[in-house]
Amino acid sequence: MYKINFEKPVHVHFIGIGVISMSGLAEILLKEGFIISGSDNKESALTDHLEKLGAKVFYGQKASNIISGIDVVVYTAAIHPDNEEFAEAVKQNLPMLTRAELLGQLMTNYDVPIAISGTHGKTTTTSMLSHILLAGEMDPTISVGGILKAIGGNIRVGNSEYFVTEACEYTNSFLHFFPKIGVILNIDEDHLDFFKDLADIRNSFHLFAKLLPENGTLVINGDIDKIEEITSDLSCRVITFGKEASLDYSAANITYNEQGNASFDVVKNGQNVAHLALAVGGEHNVYNALAAIAVADILGVPAETIQTGLASFHGTDRRFEYKGETNGVTIIDDYAHHPTEIAATLTAATHYPHREIWCIFQPHTYTRTKALFPEFVEALSHTDHVIMADIYAARETDTLGISSEDLQKRIQELGTPCEYFPTFDEIENFLLNNCEAGDLLITMGAGDVVTIGEDLLKA
Repeated sequence: MYKINFEKPVHVHFIGIGVISMSGLAEILLKEGFIISGSDNKESALTDHLEKLGAKVFYGQKASNIISGIDVVVYTAAIHPDNEEFAEAVKQNLPMLTRAELLGQLMTNYDVPIAISGTHGKTTTTSMLSHILLAGEMDPTISVGGILKAIGGNIRVGNSEYFVTEACEYTNSFLHFFPKIGVILNIDEDHLDFFKDLADIRNSFHLFAKLLPENGTLVINGDIDKIEEITSDLSCRVITFGKEASLDYSAANITYNEQGNASFDVVKNGQNVAHLALAVGGEHNVYNALAAIAVADILGVPAETIQTGLASFHGTDRRFEYKGETNGVTIIDDYAHHPTEIAATLTAATHYPHREIWCIFQPHTYTRTKALFPEFVEALSHTDHVIMADIYAARETDTLGISSEDLQKRIQELGTPCEYFPTFDEIENFLLNNCEAGDLLITMGAGDVVTIGEDLLKA
């Protein structure tokens, strides 16, 4: 594998530079003095930002983008070998790195690289920890998979020993990392277009945990089923958090204010050590916060600073994000695209001011919809109204014989009002005619469903 010498900056070319995770790495390298070029299918705020920093960005992925002088090419898992630009780089025999391989190499430049993994909650927990470290003036370098207002984007280049990043399991990307502190938030069935089954996923997280050195630390959700299969053969220290009072960190006396934001007592090794108030809602965020608290505690951050950091975190883009209000209807957007995430978001919504809750759900990928069909039906049935949009294909084509209408029929059979419309225009018209003042409307999914709420706010 090609090794980047960070003492000798070279020309790095990114295929898919506008992807949020790629743009962040490109920005780090730009600020380290590297020459950066790259391509994407269309212009965006992220590509505009990179161009202002000095990157050369091509629009459209073509062989001609592989210009002379490139020393190494970085690409994402979404780039296939028949991609014209990728094929040209191979033809020219240029060194190639995946995004995960580059991120892993970046981690070796820091004394305390922290990698936050889990099927759900990575962006939120990474953001929470980032807020804590910023509150403590610890000057971290941060790579987060969403737009974090506190750093004005998805990347922050610091000058300390701390590097905080998300660690995604898809295509085993996180197995290329070199963490000193690793976090496992949860392990659920997902990405079944890559993993064979839950056992395969659990094995991947086990291998991630084994990356930690003997003097490293794993912070893991102690409520994970058969946790000993993940932790029993590790040489590093293991710290647990979760719902059970017997774990190293747990939460007690959880309450919610009039805006649905959570407060709770932090219990460490059986002792109540702090009372914290969050500026975000949902029980799931209590446990995301506990993971961030555990890491901060390991780093020696004072409890007062932890509270200050968490109190300043109001969420990231597309995580129960308040979009606005129209005709008395509050519009929220959320990235939830897995049944566990849907259930958590809809539960959090019950603590938020509302008359009735409308969930506009856009399933993400055919494989996920088919593999977790009963779980989707169950999660979506626990709200007042559901509206189904067509499945967002992402990287797939429809070869599995599954549709949003299938979900609609099963949800209706469970007694929850559920509509299906093939176009966003039809969904928007239905909502305009049926939502009432005081209702809470949540656009939900990892695709482009967010535009429905944005259109309603413009109406």
